[in-house]
Amino acid sequence: MPVTPESPRSGSIDTPASAAAVDGVGNSICVGTPRFRDSDLAAVNAERGSLAAWSLAFERHGEHAPAHVEGDFAVAFHDNRGRTFLAVDRFAVHPLCYRMDAGNIAFSQRADHLAGISPELDVQGLFEYLYFHIIPAPRTVFDGVQRLPAGHALLFEGGRAKVLPWWTPSFDDHPHRGFGELREEFLHLLRDAITRQLDGRQVGCFLSGGTDSSTVAGLLGQVTGAPARTFSIGFDAEGYDEMEYARIAARHFHTDHHEYYITPDDLVRGIPEIAGYYDQPFGNSSAVAAYYCAKNAKSEGVQRMLAGDGGDELFGGNTRYAKQQVFGWYDSIPDPLKRIIKPALCGWSGPGRIPILRKAASYVEQADVPMPGRLQTYNLLLRLGLDEILTPAMRAQSDAGAPLLQQREVWRRPQTTSLVNRMLAFDWKYTLADNDLPKVRGSADLAGIATGFPLLDDRLVDFSLRLDPRYKLRRLKLRWFFKEALRGFLPDAILAKKKHGFGVPFGVWTTRHAGLRTLAQQSMRSLAERNIVRKTFIDALLVRHLPEHPAYYGEMVWILMMLERWLQVHAPDWRLA
Repeated sequence: MPVTPESPRSGSIDTPASAAAVDGVGNSICVGTPRFRDSDLAAVNAERGSLAAWSLAFERHGEHAPAHVEGDFAVAFHDNRGRTFLAVDRFAVHPLCYRMDAGNIAFSQRADHLAGISPELDVQGLFEYLYFHIIPAPRTVFDGVQRLPAGHALLFEGGRAKVLPWWTPSFDDHPHRGFGELREEFLHLLRDAITRQLDGRQVGCFLSGGTDSSTVAGLLGQVTGAPARTFSIGFDAEGYDEMEYARIAARHFHTDHHEYYITPDDLVRGIPEIAGYYDQPFGNSSAVAAYYCAKNAKSEGVQRMLAGDGGDELFGGNTRYAKQQVFGWYDSIPDPLKRIIKPALCGWSGPGRIPILRKAASYVEQADVPMPGRLQTYNLLLRLGLDEILTPAMRAQSDAGAPLLQQREVWRRPQTTSLVNRMLAFDWKYTLADNDLPKVRGSADLAGIATGFPLLDDRLVDFSLRLDPRYKLRRLKLRWFFKEALRGFLPDAILAKKKHGFGVPFGVWTTRHAGLRTLAQQSMRSLAERNIVRKTFIDALLVRHLPEHPAYYGEMVWILMMLERWLQVHAPDWRLA
């Protein structure tokens, strides 16, 4: 059975010297840093390379082979029995896409490499981009091309494919271990995770000034015995610049610190390049910050950047966890009482009503929506209105209910009775695997630099699975254990810092910078000709909404602009019929 190989773009694979890259024969992909748990497989890996070890693991364990491997990896190969096997790690740090046609299967790390010369786009994929601002696996924007979800494997045999999860999060919701014992284990695991990321290359780290990146920077210096090389991004815009927190961490850990302030001109230059580089539309605006940060590191001789992604999602650091816990209290109210409370408050939800009662009505209305649908309360596409935004053709050819059905399945899958643990596992897909990791990896790839994610080390993940959920969200205190375990190591100012991130002041700058405004307007006008979004909505967005509320409506402008810039590179003549 023939297998069509596709190799990634040059520079897009993070492959240490000890790991195999695309096989010399050209019929396989084997990237990352897999660590084989079976001693004889580890010996084969050391002597003959990762691909040989994977082949033996598959021969021995079949599609369950990945359960015997730690680390980050993507692997695809066929064996001498005519079978093809694909697998990605728990978080799909390295992506893997595939396409089946006429009894054959083709695979690549990039979806666009499987799309053909004149690609057909998947309209539902475009809808899900507008809904999520990314396209969650297994769907891609290309018709017939799929992406292997995180923690999944694929077995192709006899012209048919079986896709199955090889790893499903299973939490211990009622552990009984003391804080002191847990803290010692946690600190040991953190140091080991950093150590495993060192592969002989010149290494640096992203430093936003948050708890995660500061932890990585501080431990990197301890592990190597030399000042960590840290890189930060700033914005000369009120409410967006957090450089001072990065400086606090840099001073505290005596790092070799580097800063770069992004300007509107940087956005004008960088947006087309960044949008076009991704293998499908990608709307996370902090990709720009990640790119310029990695580019700055590259210019300083750094070859590999460590990122702090994962700490919030493993240990309970996002504000929505506390918010949804508050909403969760409503679930404990008996149903007969709910049937009295809700109608009584509904009349107080309109304008001009008593504020406290209006707020209570809003709380009940949101709390009454079952999870995970409640998480989409502020979804930009839904709040602005599908019929207001999308053309009749786009509405007719897309399934508006499909994203929620997928989310419900993802929500149901983890083995846990804890609300916070279920939210964490939910975010492992939508926030990490489908969004933040592709953001960092893609932006760094474009800058020509490799990436590593020490906080997603398997042993740290397993530790988080065993951690008492009340240690992750203690009453309404976010990531309580993580912060208390690192108290005395991290500066108090950083422990007390509110979460921010690398958000770009795009909307504000677009109203003030002529070049950026022109880029946005040209992109939006061009998108209007593709029959995806209503021209009337685009006109209203640019002329009325953006000047009135640049921060809020700037996000929608960004999402649409990035879609058009991607289409101009990958499908310039495409238009929805």
